[in-house]
Amino acid sequence: MAKIPLSVAIITLNEENMLPDALRSVAFADEMVVVDSGSTDNTVALAQKHGARVITEPWRGFGLQKQFAIDQCRNPWVLILDADERIPAETAAEMSVLLSNAMQFEAYRFPRVNYFAGRLIRHGSWGSDHVVRLFNKNTCKMSSRIVHESVEVMSPVGNAKNAILHYTRQSLQQTLDKINQYSSLGAQELFRNGRKASVIKALLNGMWAFISNYFIRLGFLDRSPGLIIAASEGMYTFFKYAKLMELHEQKKRIDG
Repeated sequence: MAKIPLSVAIITLNEENMLPDALRSVAFADEMVVVDSGSTDNTVALAQKHGARVITEPWRGFGLQKQFAIDQCRNPWVLILDADERIPAETAAEMSVLLSNAMQFEAYRFPRVNYFAGRLIRHGSWGSDHVVRLFNKNTCKMSSRIVHESVEVMSPVGNAKNAILHYTRQSLQQTLDKINQYSSLGAQELFRNGRKASVIKALLNGMWAFISNYFIRLGFLDRSPGLIIAASEGMYTFFKYAKLMELHEQKKRIDG
């Protein structure tokens, strides 16, 4: 496929295992920008080897870091991608068509197919996943949220047919690490917005996250991965509110 006038923006931190496949999957784009926040592995060297322009930038939080990466892109149309995501050939072909008719919409939403430890997830919250990833950077921007950031679009969004592939959480250890990292960031986001928490709220919200994913959204049909995902969603939610309580307690001690 000939190169198309599209910039791909990826933020990284120690992604040597995942990044090369991500970059190979977007070789159809005429620019790849990798913003690295201090990798200690071979991420930077591998990014350069695969033709990406690498910029080192201290960590700002997910939303602001991705917006910084977007701002470095030369093309008006940008695809924001995570290192553990892939663009299949049919999705790349559709993007080329969409860009040739880019005046119709300022942004496009894609279905995202999620894999857990290599296994396709069809149910639960991961089974009905759609993300806005292709957009005009002159009219759209990334939200400034610390975590669970998204593209902010002020006009109608087009819907693409083909999917982005997401190969997330390759092990239980990685799952636990992400629960810890994301619950801390989620608590900081809630604290920044003045939200409160209690033991009951943490417990009930955590239970509801598990029940919703495993039973209501039929996560149990994905067998053991479905159970692990539902449990991780419940744990993440519980600890997010528990850590929010801790942040308020710390503030009380500081304020005296």
